Amino acid sequence: MQSKIFDTIPCERPKTPLLDQIDSPSDVRQLKEEQLPALAEQLREFLLYSVGQTGGHFGAGLGVVELTVALHYILNTPDDHIVWDVGHQSYPHKILTQRRDRMSSIRQLNGLAGFPKRNESKYDTFGVGHSSTSISAALGMALADKQNDQNHQSVAVIGDGAMTAGMAFEALNHAAHTNTNMLVVLNDNSMSISKNVGGLATYFSKIWASKTYSTLRKGGKRVLKKIPPAWEFARKTEEHIKGFVSPGALFEELGFYYVGPIHGHNVEELVHYLRNMLDMKGPKLLHIITEKGHGFAPAIDDPVGYHALNKIEPKKDCPEPSQEQESSTNPEKTTESSASMSMSSGGPASAAVPKYQDVFGQWLCDLAKEDQRLTAITPAMCEGSGMNQFADMFPDRYHDVAIAEQHAVTVAAGMACEETKPVVAIYSTFLQRAYDQLIHDVALQNLDVTFAIDRAGLVGEDGPSHAGSFDISFLRCIPNMIVAAPSNENECRQLLFSAYKHAGPSAVRYPRGKGSGVEIQEEDLDYEIGKGRKVLTSKSDDKKICVLNFGVLMDRAEKLAQTHMFSLCDMRWIKPLDESLILEQAAKHDAFICIEENTVAGGAGSAVSEFLAAQGLFIPCLHIGLPDKNIDQGTREEVLDLADLSYEKIEARVIQWLQHVPIST
Repeated sequence: MQSKIFDTIPCERPKTPLLDQIDSPSDVRQLKEEQLPALAEQLREFLLYSVGQTGGHFGAGLGVVELTVALHYILNTPDDHIVWDVGHQSYPHKILTQRRDRMSSIRQLNGLAGFPKRNESKYDTFGVGHSSTSISAALGMALADKQNDQNHQSVAVIGDGAMTAGMAFEALNHAAHTNTNMLVVLNDNSMSISKNVGGLATYFSKIWASKTYSTLRKGGKRVLKKIPPAWEFARKTEEHIKGFVSPGALFEELGFYYVGPIHGHNVEELVHYLRNMLDMKGPKLLHIITEKGHGFAPAIDDPVGYHALNKIEPKKDCPEPSQEQESSTNPEKTTESSASMSMSSGGPASAAVPKYQDVFGQWLCDLAKEDQRLTAITPAMCEGSGMNQFADMFPDRYHDVAIAEQHAVTVAAGMACEETKPVVAIYSTFLQRAYDQLIHDVALQNLDVTFAIDRAGLVGEDGPSHAGSFDISFLRCIPNMIVAAPSNENECRQLLFSAYKHAGPSAVRYPRGKGSGVEIQEEDLDYEIGKGRKVLTSKSDDKKICVLNFGVLMDRAEKLAQTHMFSLCDMRWIKPLDESLILEQAAKHDAFICIEENTVAGGAGSAVSEFLAAQGLFIPCLHIGLPDKNIDQGTREEVLDLADLSYEKIEARVIQWLQHVPIST
């Protein structure tokens, strides 16, 4: 059955009589097989409508509608386990698993998460957000079921992009070693792995997936192994035929029983293959070819631009939705979902205000024109990091290494050994995945690598799996590293340049979204490493307090200082600290208030207190930052409020603290 192609997002909830009968996957399993194509079509149309109402990830879900229906039809979920890699594609799964009527709350405060989440539904078997974890997780579940004498199925659904990560191959290797009964569905949407769909490939795939072939293959092996020459000939013949008509030789060599590639948008065919393969024992891999954005014409034409959508604002003519320009080809990298969302450090966002990623991208291009040594590296974050223009202008100096954060850092280290100056653009949450490489391959050797750390701090609708809550803490303890935190977009450009000029490992952390609207100086000023600036000087004769600001919460710090007549310093650098400025302010003030958008534990405020204690200066210091808990999704202002970082909550905490802190007046 040919899938229906939609040209626009429905403005009103579509009529979906078959989907409306589905309250849980058990209802899917009550349908006749010939009803499944109609269910898939209605599910796709409802997905278009619901994402149009809320914004969110889009293309990946459209591509797995048929697969989602087929999996829940064949598997006995939730007893059987489906692990979705990354989770962008899980919206159809959520709709079929008792959350259809809550889709209007997705990625909103107290609403559904944009990714699978274990405490949200028993059908979400594993929480995800970072890529390439599904095979490992599904293997763990399969091994546990075996140990507990449970006969459940474990299925990992992984995209061809996520399959580029080494972790995925480590899991494949281990699964084959254990000979565990599990299925990997490789969802190939034409990003990485060869497209070998045709009559011959389909014909052989049907043979390999058949029970007859499987039985003969196993029985024949037992006989032929007793005749070594015949066995070797038969083995090589099968291997060569498969290698000729499919890309499965690699997976066969790893120890998986491979079938594919097959058409991923024929739900009845998927049911046939899944049913047969799940009856087989041992590790298996089903390779399906899908189309990202399938069923929605604009997304088919532009799968990158339609990776995610903005919420459609209600209008009489109900136009097509605006495209989310921040999306990435990397399945684990996310985009902003609300047209109204801003990362402004003060005041409402304006269309003229650039995003921090664009400030970085422009700086990168400007500097590359002057410095031929500059080379840029990203682990599949080109669009999300603002590197499109650089990639077009300097293709020979641009390296997208796919979803391989560890490799990105180490290849940068190798380049730095040969008199280039690599800049690694990476999200804070994903730099966590390359921590050993950061320490061992870059910092230990004191190599000249600059890290442009995007998405530092809270990220709004994408929730805790994508928040950059810890980078100050895990960076400042590394020898040879220097770390900067700009307070606005102009400071971001200047600190990027200053970090780049430093002959050694450096990092500049900046947030997701738009800045505060300050004028950006195109001339690079080369700020002195480890030097902050005095912004306000207190005129109060009462309690003398100095606020030390680290990063983009500067608007709150400045309002606090102005309202209560505190002094204010924009510290710029977390490591090295401006020790002379701290000592100067310590001589004039009775207490410090440190403000940052990083976890308080081990953060910039901790660095200040450590320094003061080392100097024998026991000055009260209030640390304001992210609390010791995960902050759920919501708008920028909502998540800051959840973290007690709204201005009102910061001010209330300061007032309460000052009432109990012994300060001489």
